[in-house]
Formats: sequence, structure tokens, C-alpha cells
Amino acid sequence: MSLDSPSVALVGAGAMGGALVRGWIEAVRKGGGLTLTVIEPNFDSELERALDAVGAVINPPDAGPVDVLVIAVKPQVFASVAPEARRFVGPQTLILSVMAGVPIEVLSRELGVDRVVRAMPNTPARIGQGVTAYVAAPACATEDRALVEQLLEPLGSVEAIGAERLMDVVTAVSGSGPAYVFLLAEVLAAAAEQEGLDKDTALRLASRTVAGAGALMLESGEPPNTLRKQVTSPGGTTEAALDVLGAGDGLGPLLRRAVSAAAQRSRDLGKG
Repeated sequence: MSLDSPSVALVGAGAMGGALVRGWIEAVRKGGGLTLTVIEPNFDSELERALDAVGAVINPPDAGPVDVLVIAVKPQVFASVAPEARRFVGPQTLILSVMAGVPIEVLSRELGVDRVVRAMPNTPARIGQGVTAYVAAPACATEDRALVEQLLEPLGSVEAIGAERLMDVVTAVSGSGPAYVFLLAEVLAAAAEQEGLDKDTALRLASRTVAGAGALMLESGEPPNTLRKQVTSPGGTTEAALDVLGAGDGLGPLLRRAVSAAAQRSRDLGKG
């Protein structure tokens, strides 16, 4: 298998699969040697045209083994798409799954291969600003991991995880985490509206504050607690708010319970 010109088949071109595909399309436009096949019953028309423009094969009636098979469907439908996916699997095929909760053991058994990688992207991947954690089966070589990282780079940063059991935590933190941040902006806007701001202004202020704070944290490289202290003057308005958020029944315990619930749901999906 070549790092420069792998043959890749993607099953599922929805939100996350579509984000991957758009990154790969750009790589092909820049001269990359990727050979791409995509299986998706409900294509976005713009994406379908872009795939056609770079010579990708779409929903082929016949298929053979590829270097990398990427599974990007909802975990609940994996069992129904596995027979279709097996058409692309040969003895040397590497499996890359971006499904939540489906363990390597199940993927290996259902698809008949040992070289399997589980990855968990998040929704900012749609604009290339996500973070994707992955864990590789013991049978995967260094070359396999390098190829997976190359394929995931269009989504944003990539993090290797040492043990598969930690993928449930990854799912709960970075996989589901954007929803927590969106909820923060939503609730902050509602609180501002309650204090007298009009709805549109409240939403703009809350959304841009959340987005700007995240960008500052990434670009400055400083840890969150340092940045928080920089905003918090003794006896000031921020301290008054943080006294509430940091209380025994405040944000910390609430988020810990939320992450625990999400991680347990990921474990339950794996058992299913």
C-alpha cells in the first residue's frame, strides 16, 4: 500500500463522511494520487458533482478490494451495510471506522480483517477545525497509522489514543463536546435576553464570545485556567459569575455527570 496513492472506498457520505470526502477531493485537485470510490444512497448534489469532477467512482454496481475502506455511517445501521462494505475488503485492506461505539472486535469480525482503526471526529471537522482521536488494532503497522493520519488530516488535528477503552471517553468529550459548547452559547444568549437584550443581539454576543474564546485558547497556547484567571478581577463581575458556576452544584459537577452519561451511552452502543 502506498502513502501517496491509496485506493479508498467510503461507505457513507453524510456530515462526517462528506467532510472527509471534501478534504480528499481537494487533495486530488492538488495532484494527490488518491483513488476514490463512494457509496451513499442520498448524495448531496454539489458533492456528487465535485466527486465526478475528480474522477471518483460513485455507487458502483461491482466492487473489488481497496487499500482502505472507510465506514462513516451511523452505528445503528452498521449491521445492514456490512454486507455491502465487505465487497471492498481483501486480505490487505485496512479498515477505518468513524462510527461511535462500535468496537474493533466487532469491526474485525464483521468485515473479516485484523487491521482496523477506530476514529472519533467531531463536527468542527466540517470546516477543517475539528479534532479526531483514533486507536489502532495491534495488527496495524506504523505505515497503517501514518496513512490513517494522512486521511484524517483534512478534518483538523489528529490524536492517537493508547487504549480502545478510552474511546468511549473521547466520544463523550470531543465527539459530543461541540454540542455542549453550542448549548453554552444558547443558554448564555437566553440569559442575556432575560436581562434585557433583544434576541438577535444576545445571540450574536453569546456566539461570538464562545467562538472568540475558543480561538484565543488555541492561538495563545495558554491553558484554560490561566486564561480564565486573566479575565477574573478580584471583586469584579466575572468573579461574581464564577462563584455561581464554580459552586458545589455548578458547572463542574454538571459537566462531569454529562460526560459520564455520554461515555456510558458509547459503551452501551458498543455492547449492542
